[in-house]
Amino acid sequence: MKKTPTFLVLSSTFLLLLSSCVSMKEYEKLQSQYNQATKSHNVTKQELQELREENAELVRQNQNMTTTLNDLAAEQQKCKETVTTLNRAVASLQLHYDTTVENYMQQLTGKNRDLSKTTQLLEQRTRELNEKEEAFRTREQQLQERQNQLEAQEEATRAALAAKEKELENVRNAVTKALVGFSDMGLNVEAKEGKVYVSMEDKLLFASGSWTVSAKGVEAIKMLAQVLEENKDLNIMVEGHTDNDAYHGSTAVKDNWDLSVMRATAIVKLLLKQGPAIAPARVEACGHGEYAPRVPNTSAANKAANRRTEIILTPKLSDLMNLIEQ
Repeated sequence: MKKTPTFLVLSSTFLLLLSSCVSMKEYEKLQSQYNQATKSHNVTKQELQELREENAELVRQNQNMTTTLNDLAAEQQKCKETVTTLNRAVASLQLHYDTTVENYMQQLTGKNRDLSKTTQLLEQRTRELNEKEEAFRTREQQLQERQNQLEAQEEATRAALAAKEKELENVRNAVTKALVGFSDMGLNVEAKEGKVYVSMEDKLLFASGSWTVSAKGVEAIKMLAQVLEENKDLNIMVEGHTDNDAYHGSTAVKDNWDLSVMRATAIVKLLLKQGPAIAPARVEACGHGEYAPRVPNTSAANKAANRRTEIILTPKLSDLMNLIEQ
């Protein structure tokens, strides 16, 4: 229900009073009430104006808040859409992640199996390598021991070779000294290749086409036999040589082959006769005929040098070979 303002009520009351007969006292009282009502009306009017202004401000604020609320609602809708989009993206990422993890776990399982096989293979290879290393160390130790033996053997062999070389040099000196008187008669003594070569030309030992030793030859062989009797560790090889002039014999000796052999055996027999202490097993004889010339048969002097008998003295190397074969 709509209320009637106090000012209107009082105004109506005052008019009624005026139209009636009232006392002065009542009049003044009514006048005071009228003034008070007028003042109250003005205050109320002022308050009403302020309330209207306040209401207008509140309306504006409400409109602003409504606009802000609409904006916030639109923003909220956008946020909801963004959240929906993000949720879809998260779901997609989660699916991708789950798939990736599953694939990784499958790969990891496979790799673990491969790793297990590889580990087993590696352990087997390690055992094999350790066995090979142990075998290698054993072999290395054996080789070191063998090397030490070989070094000791080599040292002993060198010492034995040095002793043989010294022995051979002593033999050469002894032979040279024993045959010094025949050096101008086509006799030569030299040491080479671990042997002593005593070379005697035919002019010292044999007449042309003969295998009978001359007197000078017998004397030279006798001197040589004495040296060979004293050196029992020498093997003796007697080689007969001729030039390339053809030999035509009328006996069992038919050619240069036969002649060279007969001359070699004649020297062997003479050595054994003049040196009875020489063991026959130490001595060998062979003939080369014209096929091992010292120099080309291109002159008389060269042919004379090729007509020779060589006595080759070789140290017995059985002790040395035993050292090498150990």
